[in-house]
Amino acid sequence: MTERQNRKARPVRPARKTGVAAKGPTSDRAAIDGPAGNSAETRHGDGRVGAGRTSSDKAEARSEDVRLSRADQKAARFGRMAKEPVGRLGAGAGAGVGASAGAGRNGGTKTSTIAIADLRARFRAAMGQKRGWMRHWQECYEFALPQRNGASEQPVASGGASGGEKKFDRVFDATAPDAVEQLAASLMAEITPPMGGWFAFEPGGNVADADRDILTARLARAASILQGHFDRSNFSVEMHQAFLDLVTAGTACLRLEADDFLSPSAFRFGAVPLRDVAFEERCDGRMDAVFRKLSLTRDEIARQWPEAKLPRDDRDAGDSPKRYAVVEAVLPDPGISGGYQLCVFFEDDGRVSGGLAGEDGVIHRDRFDVSPYIAFRWMKAPGEVYGRSPVMKALPDIKTANKVVELVLKNASIAVTGIWQADDDGVLNPAAIRLVPGSIIPKAVGSAGLTPLDAPGRFDVSDLVLSDLRDRIRRCLLADRLGQSDQPGMTATEVLERASENARLLGATYGRLQAELLYPLIRRAIHILVRRGELPDMPLDGDVVQLRHSAPLAQLPKRVQAGQAMDWLSRIATLGPEALGEVDMPQMVRWLADQFGVPDHLLRPVLPVEASLEAGVMEDAV
Repeated sequence: MTERQNRKARPVRPARKTGVAAKGPTSDRAAIDGPAGNSAETRHGDGRVGAGRTSSDKAEARSEDVRLSRADQKAARFGRMAKEPVGRLGAGAGAGVGASAGAGRNGGTKTSTIAIADLRARFRAAMGQKRGWMRHWQECYEFALPQRNGASEQPVASGGASGGEKKFDRVFDATAPDAVEQLAASLMAEITPPMGGWFAFEPGGNVADADRDILTARLARAASILQGHFDRSNFSVEMHQAFLDLVTAGTACLRLEADDFLSPSAFRFGAVPLRDVAFEERCDGRMDAVFRKLSLTRDEIARQWPEAKLPRDDRDAGDSPKRYAVVEAVLPDPGISGGYQLCVFFEDDGRVSGGLAGEDGVIHRDRFDVSPYIAFRWMKAPGEVYGRSPVMKALPDIKTANKVVELVLKNASIAVTGIWQADDDGVLNPAAIRLVPGSIIPKAVGSAGLTPLDAPGRFDVSDLVLSDLRDRIRRCLLADRLGQSDQPGMTATEVLERASENARLLGATYGRLQAELLYPLIRRAIHILVRRGELPDMPLDGDVVQLRHSAPLAQLPKRVQAGQAMDWLSRIATLGPEALGEVDMPQMVRWLADQFGVPDHLLRPVLPVEASLEAGVMEDAV
């Protein structure tokens, strides 16, 4: 559901928007099709729109804006946030700012609609490119994560079977599934911990020093509002499922939609299985062109897109409702306005019920300013669109260990029950023999009777092979590095060394997740709150506002530096008090507090230079 449809279905609360906020555009399309005159003007002075100026004044103001640099324009627009009182932040005043700014960026520009024939051709090409990965994904899920088979081509349809079928029939060794769950949980705790505090906003380098302190407080308030919506949503549940897909298949997709006002959070997340989506990659490496294939009934299509032209057929040969293959395409807008185009169409080229489902099978068209789909990868090979996972690297060892355990279990059953041979002398009937304690088995005089055969397998050799295979599987899936340590008495130096090793192992992957997961996720979340009027427009470009990741994994380099400084300080202490006198201890303490993420309110406030001099004079006088 797009933002425009969502707003039609939710109740309106007039108290949340007042003044300019009530007149802003109510959808992404409204920001394009609406008037661009007043919204394109830059606010000056006290922040009021110059609605009373003449057309010549407006033209002159526009020419002045053109001469300004891009960073100066953003700083001038966002600088109003530093002058607004704290109570107005998130109370609707920012909604008008964000809406008018969005209309100014998009107003008066032209967008070119992607033809449905091109969409179908691109969809078929993307599905054909993904088909080569499906067998590989299926094998990875079967042996490493069978309970969530996101690549299965036969999912349980809604309203059909209830599920609950066995999925571990082919798995004999649980080392890989356990390591996959541990790695996904470790990524969740190290990158997006459920307790929050994994991101923060800071003033960019283009903000004046006079406004930096005030803007820092406003940005902290904005981060608190955003974190509150994350905490009240289903983010932790769906993010963990996405991390499971990432570790197993190397590619994961998360969908972030705007929820209605009756929900406790403005966000609604969903981990999209890989079997339902196909991607295109831009020349710059971004994987933001998404095709999602859905199986919907006529009623589901009507609820999702009320203005759609529906087919006549509603039932199959039986009593179950007929399901239609529907494709949802979210593609970058080729026009100069940017954003993303949304097109929903039938997969069968519009031949549903004689083409009554709309022209060429098109169900719905709309646009997004920010894509709701967030696709990210573990790593990728050059020339490939989809990512590769640690499970793919460990798959040969996983399959070998699985087969070895299967053979060991067969050998164990032989060792328990035994294999016997007997002479067919007409007296002994092997079919009537029951090998139970206390049984008497008759045999002919002079015959050998039942004779056990020696088992050919050796359990000690299989144990050695399994131990080596399991160690390699855990090493590939980082279970022995990111998991809980078995040594409770580790020293501080050992903890820092372990943290440094984790940062080295996940450095490249964390950098990719920053670019493909964290930045698009925060940008999409801010866009939703801006449209709700809870946050002002915040350009995350580094000039005005920059996003700082404060997750535990991002703090590892700082903690390593702090450990090195502490080690240096302990060595300096051995040289005597004169050496320690060369160290600025208050500055050292504040630097260590920043490295370990200690809040500023736990430290004493820094006195001005004049006050510190006066305090020193008073101490000398005493």
